[in-house]
Amino acid sequence: MAINFMWQNSTHRRIATACVAYLFAFSLTIGIAGYAAANERVVPVQTAAAVEEAVEADASRNESAASRGIKVNQDDKILLARVIEAEAATESQPGKVAVGAVILNRVEHKDFPNTVKGVVHQPKAFCTVSNGSIWRSVSTESMGAAEQAIAGQDPSGGALYFWNPYVKVNPWVWSRDIITQIDRHVFAH
Repeated sequence: MAINFMWQNSTHRRIATACVAYLFAFSLTIGIAGYAAANERVVPVQTAAAVEEAVEADASRNESAASRGIKVNQDDKILLARVIEAEAATESQPGKVAVGAVILNRVEHKDFPNTVKGVVHQPKAFCTVSNGSIWRSVSTESMGAAEQAIAGQDPSGGALYFWNPYVKVNPWVWSRDIITQIDRHVFAH
């Protein structure tokens, strides 16, 4: 009877709910950390300064989308910025540009659709397309990153894939040749 009375008290109910939420968050954090530790890979990590230096040093490889034969209109640029925002909103500017560059690298590659729209909407290519988060508003940073990628900047080093190694991913992706890691994304061929 005392337990029933305590549960009916909204303060006790809020405390119990907060405790359950805390335990869930704690166990989720431990689970993610455990998964990351169990699936730890040695990945070369680059600082933002190192990425920018590498981009400047390799300017000969950085050709604009147009010079690479990739047609990008205003709708494509906005779609590219939407994916960048959805996939890399909290990443550094080089990390955002790298995500955009991966999409353009795929457009150019024979194994992927030859348009930005085709690559972005390829089934199961981007979880942010599947879950609809690409339709949220786009920041000026993500729009700028899309413009930089279209202009030819590629901090990913020509990567075709990227993923966050600290979240559950298809094990197949780890078979790809890793090029670099920028912020929380690994970039690979």
